[in-house]
Amino acid sequence: MFAWDDLRFVLAVSRTGNLQKAAAALGVNHSTMFRRLNALEAGLGSKLFERLATGYWPTDSGQRLLEAAERMETEALALDRDLSGRDTRLTGTVKVTASETLAFGVLTGEIARFRQAHPGIAVELMVDNRVLDLSRREADVALRAARPAQGDLFGRKLADIGWRFYAAPAYFTDRGKPRALRDLDKHSLIGWGEATQPTKAAAWLARNMGAASVGYRTGSLVNQFMAAKAGIGLALLPTYLGGGDAGLVAILPPLADLRTELWLVTHRSLKDTARVRAFMDIVGDGVKKRLAQLMRV
Repeated sequence: MFAWDDLRFVLAVSRTGNLQKAAAALGVNHSTMFRRLNALEAGLGSKLFERLATGYWPTDSGQRLLEAAERMETEALALDRDLSGRDTRLTGTVKVTASETLAFGVLTGEIARFRQAHPGIAVELMVDNRVLDLSRREADVALRAARPAQGDLFGRKLADIGWRFYAAPAYFTDRGKPRALRDLDKHSLIGWGEATQPTKAAAWLARNMGAASVGYRTGSLVNQFMAAKAGIGLALLPTYLGGGDAGLVAILPPLADLRTELWLVTHRSLKDTARVRAFMDIVGDGVKKRLAQLMRV
């Protein structure tokens, strides 16, 4: 008979295909992963993974165990959400995920305000541009640039986000300011690295601007912001980021065909948890007001 903890190890190895990554995901060392997996296989009398050059791949026995483990995990997560959803205490931890630009430009100040109101609630902020899985409790609350599509999520729209080009004032000294989008091919643009996860802004630049116009690339939107301030070129930025900085000048109107939404999202079973509801109310209202201020600039 194996314990749930054994199944967590098997799931981690299957999802990463690598003992080192699985160990990091579970917060243990590589030797512990190796020892636990070998002990589980010995106890079951069956090989669970093929050790290939490309990684660990489940055998037929391993696949059967994984299917059972995933069902058990789903039930455990549902029970955890259900019990957490009944929690009426304004204590504990709220795990929040947001993009680097929101964390950098807007969110941290609102979290400080929330902590003053509720010092018994700790906040763990995961700055991550990936969409973390709220059903798996990878986060309790997420700020996302799209309306939640899954039926088990609950969301609140905070703002429509506009995008426009920005540059440092000194950049225009010798070049002049472009008067239309067609003038941008005479300027140096700041773009996205080729290995960057696709975004709407990156797709817009690729579709509308020639690659020859891009003189600097980076996968970080915050670094694009800093590069524009340093005078490297023109950066396409959300208005809440570029418009709130005195070191940047906006050129041309916001792009009509590039507009995103910002939503504050949680799992439906957690929306009435006291600490989650308090965070959604206080931080949601604060971010909404702050964005309205920044996007008027």
